[in-house]
Amino acid sequence: MTPKWLMALAIIAIAGAAYAAEPITTLRSTAPDQESEAPRISNFEDTDQKRPRNYPEQPPTIPHDIEGYQIDKNANKCLSCHARSRTGESGAPMVSITHFMDRDGQFLAAVSPRRYFCTQCHVSQRQVEPLVGNSFVDIDALLPNNSTRIAE
Repeated sequence: MTPKWLMALAIIAIAGAAYAAEPITTLRSTAPDQESEAPRISNFEDTDQKRPRNYPEQPPTIPHDIEGYQIDKNANKCLSCHARSRTGESGAPMVSITHFMDRDGQFLAAVSPRRYFCTQCHVSQRQVEPLVGNSFVDIDALLPNNSTRIAE
């Protein structure tokens, strides 16, 4: 055997030994070969309050239940409240002006077909405990007095 083959076999043997020593961790509460009880379906977060965004250009989350909404090529239930002509009576925020732009940057009279299917970007929130821990820190928390540093 050549030295390259010996090195490859050694790497495979070391990786295999390390893999066998570590138990496989998953988010499952039971082993894959065991039946587990289905989790209870959680409630939608239905506060009708805007949630903070975590990064620039993040699409806003949907602060209410949209189960059963028809959003397809024939109809868009979201626009019954969020269309420009309906926000006065519904009190819902109007869809962003960016939703009226076509791919060439030209403004249209109606929502652009590429922005018509709301749930491609916007999601409803459910009241659930996180499956894994999260130590995310917003940039504003990392840079105290951020506004004064920009001005300097």
